[in-house]
Amino acid sequence: MPKVLSPEAIERYRRDGFLFPVETIGSADAAAYRGRLEAFEAEQGKPLQGAYRQKTHLLFTWLNDLIRDPRILDVVEDVLGPNLFCWSSSFFIKEAGDPGYVSWHQDSTYWGLSEPTVMTVWVALSPSNELSGCMKVVPGSHLLDQVAHRDTFNEHNLLTRGQEIAVEVDEKDAAMMPLEPGQASLHHVRLFHASPPNQSNDRRIGYAIRYIPTHVRQVVGEKDSATLVRGKDDYGYFEHEPRPDADFSPEAQALHAAVSERQVQVLYRDTGRSTFRS
Repeated sequence: MPKVLSPEAIERYRRDGFLFPVETIGSADAAAYRGRLEAFEAEQGKPLQGAYRQKTHLLFTWLNDLIRDPRILDVVEDVLGPNLFCWSSSFFIKEAGDPGYVSWHQDSTYWGLSEPTVMTVWVALSPSNELSGCMKVVPGSHLLDQVAHRDTFNEHNLLTRGQEIAVEVDEKDAAMMPLEPGQASLHHVRLFHASPPNQSNDRRIGYAIRYIPTHVRQVVGEKDSATLVRGKDDYGYFEHEPRPDADFSPEAQALHAAVSERQVQVLYRDTGRSTFRS
């Protein structure tokens, strides 16, 4: 029996490729997570950038707690089953009035995973609406196969390679997914999705957590790593990532750097690039 989602909600996710809004951590916890992020940024004297926006749960204990939060994992288990890895996580931060955007794409394009049994839980830490550049999706597009993409490396595109779908996407088919802080959306790895620039006077902060069942494998890179967040791993396809010993500790930074280097080899393969874009 499902733990959180109704059978009807699970069917909608399987039919449409997305589900929102899903109540997860609540507004108070979202504000607390945003506060910790911005306290770190103030300490560093700059916004979180580059590789630090990727797999950030390996750097901070509080984000490692977030990817394991039962309010999130119960939802994921209802769709993917009881044995779960967090394969990656990413901050998608659009500053107020910034031209940053996300082009139409499928997540599965460069991830190198063996099958599309992958869910992203996009947790809003600030208001995500049409003015601030919330996500928009094409319902049912996840039922298509992997489609061709082209790399743009556009400086304002928040994706790793500035990748975009190489065929025209009809905007009239798109559905917007506004979220309040503490709510989340779920989307399938092959769903067509994008988001426009933030035209509001506040930052738009989202934390995207990518979950896979433990039977999924990495097939294009050397042995990959992931964080076991629920159940057990009977396959051994991924090295198990430890919790950070303390926030932004030297040990956590060293592990994150090693994992990021390996991830870059997968995400930027055949481009000649060796670091995440700032």
